[in-house]
Amino acid sequence: MAADADTSGLPLLEKAALILSAFEGQRSALGLTDVVRHSGLSQTTVHRLLDQLVQIGWLGKEGRKYYLGLRLLELGAFASHHNRLRRAALPHLISLHQATGHWAHLSVLDKGDVLCLEQIGDPRRSSIGYQVGGRLPAHCTAAGKALLAFGDAATVEELLAGDLAPRTRSTITRGEALRGELARVRTQGVAYDQEECFDGVTCVAAPLRGAGRALAAISLSRTVGHADLKRMAHQVGQCARAVWASLSDAGRRFEKTHPVDTGLAAESGDTATVLAWLRFSEWE
Repeated sequence: MAADADTSGLPLLEKAALILSAFEGQRSALGLTDVVRHSGLSQTTVHRLLDQLVQIGWLGKEGRKYYLGLRLLELGAFASHHNRLRRAALPHLISLHQATGHWAHLSVLDKGDVLCLEQIGDPRRSSIGYQVGGRLPAHCTAAGKALLAFGDAATVEELLAGDLAPRTRSTITRGEALRGELARVRTQGVAYDQEECFDGVTCVAAPLRGAGRALAAISLSRTVGHADLKRMAHQVGQCARAVWASLSDAGRRFEKTHPVDTGLAAESGDTATVLAWLRFSEWE
């Protein structure tokens, strides 16, 4: 957005926020003068920022009326979806950390990266440069491999066609090697990262799924030592199943009172139910 010459002295983002806030409550469609009145900004500033917000999809326009745009609604739905996953998984992540002493993570796949939604651990005992809101390449993380193995085939092919950049000497950088690794993950049901993302750190992950695609991944990481990876895999798998059971139970309760046609014929029954709940339910 261009520099703002408005005399109010507010930063540009605060002005944009004031304009978006004008659409709160029942004010779903507003004209220029309405936005000026509710935002407290000058007409010149509002007119310019309205046009810019329409261009990036945060607002839409029909005639002389403005309304919240699809891009803004999409971002809100994305955040809400992730928040529901996080809240359902949080007590199980805490239990997993307490039982193992290791860092427990909840992650989702965003194109070629894994995005951390939640992590539980002792910051004094970590050398892992990964935090809530952080991103890591999917091809060298246990969570990323779990999500790719039980995810969309097109995403995998796009990743394999690109550059698998190394992060450590152990990172898988050849497409066929990664393809074989994902096949093993599908067979075993868990994924491993053995110092492939961070030197001195091992990780085990399990997908959060029923019979369909993975919605997220639960992972457990620790610094290299006498790590019993088989035991860690069992614990992570148990946690993932517990989180999925919580989601499925909430989804079934929602489905009984809010039946919806999700259009997800290709998904398993449990997955469709959970996705319907994640998309349409509200936390009480």
